[in-house]
Amino acid sequence: MVNAAASLGARLAEEARAQGFAVCGIAPAAHDAERSARLAQWVAEGHHGTMEWMARRLAERAAPQGLWPAARSVIALGMSYAPAHDPLALEGARAHGRISVYAQARDYHDVVKKRLKALARWLVAEAPGAEVKVFVDTAPVMEKPLGEAAGIGWQGKHTNLVSPSHGSWLFLGAIYTTLDLAPSAPQRDQCGSCRACLDACPTAAFPAPYRLDARRCISYLTIEHKGPVDEALRPLLGNRIYGCDDCLAVCPWNKFASQAQAMREFLPRAELVAPRLAELLALDDAGFRQLFSGSPIKRIGRDRFIRNCLYAAGNSGDRALVPQVEALTADPDEVVAEAARWALARLRRDP
Repeated sequence: MVNAAASLGARLAEEARAQGFAVCGIAPAAHDAERSARLAQWVAEGHHGTMEWMARRLAERAAPQGLWPAARSVIALGMSYAPAHDPLALEGARAHGRISVYAQARDYHDVVKKRLKALARWLVAEAPGAEVKVFVDTAPVMEKPLGEAAGIGWQGKHTNLVSPSHGSWLFLGAIYTTLDLAPSAPQRDQCGSCRACLDACPTAAFPAPYRLDARRCISYLTIEHKGPVDEALRPLLGNRIYGCDDCLAVCPWNKFASQAQAMREFLPRAELVAPRLAELLALDDAGFRQLFSGSPIKRIGRDRFIRNCLYAAGNSGDRALVPQVEALTADPDEVVAEAARWALARLRRDP
């Protein structure tokens, strides 16, 4: 039985590679006390910010069997989106907005889920009677801890998964199944004494190695956070208008990640690599929806996106933006209007 499970696992890994996944591993679906305790502590400390859903479905998130009691194994998968360009190249280009690498291409949810479903169909054909469920950020699933348990990498000091072969540029997905598959060997944490990711964080979002306070994380602030950003943090956003790659970009393990490993679907759209703030600030709702059709950016909506662009404008020192920023002080959305007033004051104050 063990040999049969191991054989199926090996064939599964081969099929996963054929479907475009860079890494594939298997973990038990049973409750893990340590993993559950870490999640509960993170939420208890308020480090999840306004992401109430993290606390609301804590039991389901803590263990795969909490979400689906029939699950016996978790197949953890990662798809590379390693960039061809330096994610930090626009750091000083203040007339331009910086969009996280993962959001410069097609929405990864659609791409990864399509491949997960194909792999799940293959698995059911190979093991008749097996039941499966596939997940890509759409359910209370802890992809990173499960990926670590499945041996596809380890959670680094920046809390993201690190693969020794593919670095940190991985979209993660999971297949829960009723099959008892042979678990993969876990990866050894190889961060060592390195703290490059911790030191690179513009907002000091890591209170300690392996711990993230989302309330200070630029990815959280520009994507998940709905209201005004704390004024003390706004200057630290720089020209980041959607997400942040700094802690990933400086990770030494990314030297093993090659853009050639990435899926064609994740090639960046030219207009999103270095967008000009002046053009983005002119977007109305229809223009926003058109520009970001098929992009993960679309889900945050025009108002939150323009809020982010206004913070970047305020940090730019570019007085040519004053007329556009001033016009947005009358925006119907008060969060946008307040961000415009803040940006306008900054631009008028800067020499």
